[in-house]
Amino acid sequence: MELSFYNEAQKVWDNITRDAQPREQSFDLSLHQKLLDIFHVGNYYFYFFDIKNLTFSYISPGTKTVLGFEPEEVTVPLIMSRIHPDDQAVFLNHESAIIEFVKKLPNDKVGKYKMSYDYRIMNKSGHYVRILQQVVAMQFEGNNNLLVTMGVHTDISHLKKSTTSVLSFIGLDGEPSYIDVNVKEVYKETAEVFTKREKEILQYMLQGLQSQEIAKKLFISKHTVDTHRKNILAKTNTKNTIELAMKVVSQGLL
Repeated sequence: MELSFYNEAQKVWDNITRDAQPREQSFDLSLHQKLLDIFHVGNYYFYFFDIKNLTFSYISPGTKTVLGFEPEEVTVPLIMSRIHPDDQAVFLNHESAIIEFVKKLPNDKVGKYKMSYDYRIMNKSGHYVRILQQVVAMQFEGNNNLLVTMGVHTDISHLKKSTTSVLSFIGLDGEPSYIDVNVKEVYKETAEVFTKREKEILQYMLQGLQSQEIAKKLFISKHTVDTHRKNILAKTNTKNTIELAMKVVSQGLL
């Protein structure tokens, strides 16, 4: 299956916002300080995710420390585009499981669960960090349609070396917890689109470097870089670097 990662994520989230009615957002952060204290096991940032509009209505300055990006640079498409290819199917499967879990909860219990799992995100310098994502519902309707969630992304690279992601539903205010939940494999990992060398060259292409500059950085000939560039464009069915960048970001190909 060719996985258009961002588009598939939109479909997953639409399942829990399809009938939701937008309303004005107003949050008292002091009410959720205890959640930030619980979440805090390393460098972190928190955010409010407007699921209906697929935007961050607020994101804290901690993004600079965790990812290297200023808060105003961080968007939902950016985050999605930088999730490790091997973790994209895991991300979608866990999001699907979360929605299924929330839909089955009594309405008065929706805000009493923290959903937690981890995956890898590439930071601004091009290195992957393992992020623990923990989310609670902030706004939801009577039929459990989620409107807004509050999430925290914590860098746990120093705590976890395993690549296996664990999904847990942590009960708050005395609710039972469900640890290491068995998740349906709705989405499967896709075969690698690019070779290791193509990925290296693609990273530099997206930074705006020309073939000669890339060749110097990788200690290879300009001709070799040009050949790889042609192969990359052919694999993605794109005509130029701008088209390529748009496709890579929208489909999470890198």
